[in-house]
Amino acid sequence: MKIKTLILLALIVTFGCKCNKTSTEMVNKQVEATLISKGNLYGSGSEGLEKQNLVITNENDWTQLLNQIDSVNKVSSGFSETKIDFSKYDVIAVFESVKGSGGHKIDVAVSTTSDNKLIQVKHSAPIGNATSVMTQPYYIAKILKSKLPIVFE
Repeated sequence: MKIKTLILLALIVTFGCKCNKTSTEMVNKQVEATLISKGNLYGSGSEGLEKQNLVITNENDWTQLLNQIDSVNKVSSGFSETKIDFSKYDVIAVFESVKGSGGHKIDVAVSTTSDNKLIQVKHSAPIGNATSVMTQPYYIAKILKSKLPIVFE
């Protein structure tokens, strides 16, 4: 009799319990980010871009960033686009510190919750031998404009 009661209780707990997910889990959705460019700057830091995460919301700031990126090498000529409609999009830009070797890269995943847009930044370093060159990894993408605050993780 005790075994039947235990099995019945286990079934009630298993099927009768509603899972209580947090609001972040329930609403956390992947958001499309359109890659503009990712790679490395090769100016040994001469561009003057420190390790930082940027949200660019207007044409003036975007033009200033492009000029700074292109101050040593014409990097923006390889971008998928440089004309951004800032009435529809914001630009996110992530710059790592200057590295003493090649093979470093940045990837980004964008998701949204009911409270904010999350930008998850993933840094990766080379495994094994890498070229001996000064590099500065970067990642630039555009995302749909939103009233939600943008939070980098």
